[in-house]
Amino acid sequence: MSSTVDLLILGAGWTSKFLIQLCQENGLQCAATTRTGKEGTVQFDFDPDSHDSKPYEVLPDARTVLVTFPIKNAGASQRLVRNYQSSRTVNKNTDLQVRFIQLGATNIWDRTMNAEGALQIQGPWCDRHTPHNNTLRATCEDELLALSPHPPTTVLNLAGLWGDQRSPRRWVPRVAPTKDALKNKGSLHLIHGIDVARAILAVHGNFLRAQGKRWILSDNRVYDWWDLAYAWGSPESPGMVPRDPLKDHCSATSLALDKGRDSSGDNPPDWVKELMEEQGIRALPRDVETLGRALDSRDFWKTFKINPVKALLEY
Repeated sequence: MSSTVDLLILGAGWTSKFLIQLCQENGLQCAATTRTGKEGTVQFDFDPDSHDSKPYEVLPDARTVLVTFPIKNAGASQRLVRNYQSSRTVNKNTDLQVRFIQLGATNIWDRTMNAEGALQIQGPWCDRHTPHNNTLRATCEDELLALSPHPPTTVLNLAGLWGDQRSPRRWVPRVAPTKDALKNKGSLHLIHGIDVARAILAVHGNFLRAQGKRWILSDNRVYDWWDLAYAWGSPESPGMVPRDPLKDHCSATSLALDKGRDSSGDNPPDWVKELMEEQGIRALPRDVETLGRALDSRDFWKTFKINPVKALLEY
């Protein structure tokens, strides 16, 4: 390939569904890779230990390269960048000023991690400047950031992804199968796929603001698992998204009356009520100090002068 694309997505997965469409809507040229080359993607399989740039020659020139898959091998981030840069001599585009974005996760600030190198963080709040746990993935992200500004690099650490078929409502039965499991659940942070895509294009268009920095990306909210389980844990339709909330409410009420039972039982909403009584919680959601961890992503939205369009979790 010889033409230059605006964005090259290494690893077309869930996020790319939103990103490719947004690129098209904004007149940006993008290309994406998969291991199989399916659905019009470029066939490319990343070898984290390889110094060979030849497999990269099939990739198009790009102004921004987005790495969506996790890298956990020491030195692999640098090898990816150097191999891609070296392969551009084949395309006779050695003057291409390419930038690199790596997608990461916000669990590197997870206080429950027991891995060696975990940090003791004071207080519930974490922002992008808060020291993170030294996981293999985070260390490789740091290696990528250390390359900047030659070439410019940045890392977007994403909160929990939702949108399309990813519905947090469906997670409740898995996250809270028992009262004891629910008891230990605190905060949840989320970001919708469309806002991930918007954030990536915002960085692409303003890379000087991003380079050399790690960012937290969430919808600026802290959700409470008890609150979600209380709202969505009804056994009448576990994990299902209601097509008609009013109809579902009436049906559930009728079902309870037909069975001759009251509203108590062995299900997440009842566990939440019991836990609230046991721990003296008067109302939901619980306060941040009780939830245990809170992510502050304001810096990203302020720096790039945009706001999440999905700023509140929906069904």
